[in-house]
Amino acid sequence: MELTGAVPALTAAYEVIRQPLGDILPRLSEVLSEVVPHRAAAELSTHCAHSPFKTAGDPEITGRLSTADLAPLLATGTPGRPWQGTLDLAGAERPVLAVTSHATPRGAVLLLVRDAGATPVDESGTALVQALWDIVTSHFERLAAEAMPGALARSRTAAGTRARVIAELGEAYSAALTGVLGVLRSRALDDAAARATATDLAVSALVELRAEAERDQQIAEEPADQAFARLAESLRPMVRYSPVRLELGTPDSVRTLAADVAHTARAVVRAVLMKALEQEAVTRVHVCWQINDDELRATVRDDGPGTLTPEALAPGRVRDRLDVLKGRLDVDAVPGWGTTVSATIPLRVSQDPAPDPLTALGERELEVLARLALGHRNRAIAQELHISESTVKFHVAKILTKLGVESRGAAAALFHAVA
Repeated sequence: MELTGAVPALTAAYEVIRQPLGDILPRLSEVLSEVVPHRAAAELSTHCAHSPFKTAGDPEITGRLSTADLAPLLATGTPGRPWQGTLDLAGAERPVLAVTSHATPRGAVLLLVRDAGATPVDESGTALVQALWDIVTSHFERLAAEAMPGALARSRTAAGTRARVIAELGEAYSAALTGVLGVLRSRALDDAAARATATDLAVSALVELRAEAERDQQIAEEPADQAFARLAESLRPMVRYSPVRLELGTPDSVRTLAADVAHTARAVVRAVLMKALEQEAVTRVHVCWQINDDELRATVRDDGPGTLTPEALAPGRVRDRLDVLKGRLDVDAVPGWGTTVSATIPLRVSQDPAPDPLTALGERELEVLARLALGHRNRAIAQELHISESTVKFHVAKILTKLGVESRGAAAALFHAVA
């Protein structure tokens, strides 16, 4: 596809974002290779809780890249200003092009690793790479902010596995390094200089391991106050031209929240607030988060007529989002006094999750199943996902096969049971 001109560039963007989530980076790399020839691509995206670091391309390079290579670019990059230069990557100095996007509040960086001796990309080329990366990250941010049930189910399962693997690796390396330090500090060793040098190396390795864990935590989690500030920013426009006064209670907590928990809490609060504002005689709405060691409780309290019901406040998608995270919605309506709605979300992720049949499904299959579970028919699903009805039928057939069920209803029931 020739990318010169606005229409081909928009077509390329559409071809990229219509891919299942796991295929977006490879497809983006393929499209950009016509403008910026490169051997490998990598991304570090803070909107993705379970796999913020992804790679595509030459395995000789991608197999030796890590979050540590991209974290400095994410920290120092300027959105809208692509950077070209050389970096020590995968055992060699390599020319690269890095672009940072502001479409997600905490940033996302794309790195294209080029062949040695590659000529710099001209301004029109870097502008195109920047524009496509902005579109892709905007798409990612929307999916994360809306907290789609299917994506949440996969995210939570993967997050549990990832947490377990990271914990096991950390414990193994820590144990090994601690043992090395114990031996090297032994008074039975006579060579003080060798012992001191080895000790310094082991200490440096242990520090780097801990720094890597901290970087991983920073990417996969949000500080509670920052997460609530993002919620507040999205709520204020909803009441800007309304007589309703919005009161915000910032959480008094220094802990961090898993990104999927923060996204879900924000999405549920926005949905509940919209219902509260539809009532007559509402003059004040109070929104607050309370956080302890075990759970986050997001509360929306109004001074309306007190006639809201759980059914009105918890449409399918809100209920599904909370079910995925094992959360619950409590409604306390007092006629004449108002309604208090509390969404409670557990904060602890199991590090040894039970096998989840949904992990056998691809991203597009999960998107189809999530809509199927909400009772949508094939035509509606096709329209929502911008695919043909025959493609939906194909995906449904594969879903039934992979889940080992015989009907759409059984697949929907399994989705709700697992989620």
